[in-house]
Amino acid sequence: MKHIDFSKIQEFVTHKLVTGLSEKLTYHHLKHTLDVFEQSLVIADLENVTAEEDLFLLKIGALYHDVGFLDTYQGHEEKGCEIAEKDLTYFGLTSLQKEIVFGLIRATRIPQAPETKLQQIICDADLDYLGRQDFDVIAQSLYQEFLWQGLVKNDLDWNKVQVKFLESHHYFTPSSRQRRNPVKQQHLAQIKAKVARLES
Repeated sequence: MKHIDFSKIQEFVTHKLVTGLSEKLTYHHLKHTLDVFEQSLVIADLENVTAEEDLFLLKIGALYHDVGFLDTYQGHEEKGCEIAEKDLTYFGLTSLQKEIVFGLIRATRIPQAPETKLQQIICDADLDYLGRQDFDVIAQSLYQEFLWQGLVKNDLDWNKVQVKFLESHHYFTPSSRQRRNPVKQQHLAQIKAKVARLES
C-alpha cells in the first residue's frame, strides 16, 4: 500500500469545514467533527482496534462524516460520500478504501444501523455526548439548529423529540455501553421530568 499523508487530508477537510459551513449550524460545525474524530480514536483503543489501515480509514470517516452539510441539510450523508469520492480520489485512496469510508459516513445516518466494527465505533463516537456531562450544552446547540431548520417549534416540542431519541438510541460497542449508558439514562429521566413540568 502506497503511503498517504493523513495530515494533508486532515488539513484539507478542516479548511473546507472552517470556510464553508454555515454559521447557523450551531451543532454540526467543526467542533462536533473534531469531537467525533477524537472519540472514534478513544473507542477504537478501548475496543482493541490496532490495525493501522483500520485506524487510518476510521480517522478519514470521522473527518468526512458530516462534510455533506457544506451543501445540504437533509440527506447530507450521501452528499458527504460524493464530496469524499472526489477528494479521496485526489489523495490516492483505492476504490476499496473509499468504499469503507463511504460505509462509515452512511452508518451515521439516523436511525443508525452499523454493519462492521468500525461502523459501530463511528456511530458511538457521533452520539458519544448523549452519555456525557457536557450533554446539556451540546443539546442546546442542537436545539438552536433544529429551530433554525423548523424541525421543532418550542422547548416542549424539542424535549419530546429528545425523549423519543434517547429512548430509541443504543450504543453498539461494549465500551460505550459501559462508559456512557448510566449518564445517558440520567439525562433521559431529567428530560422526561422536564416534559411533565412543561405539560402541566
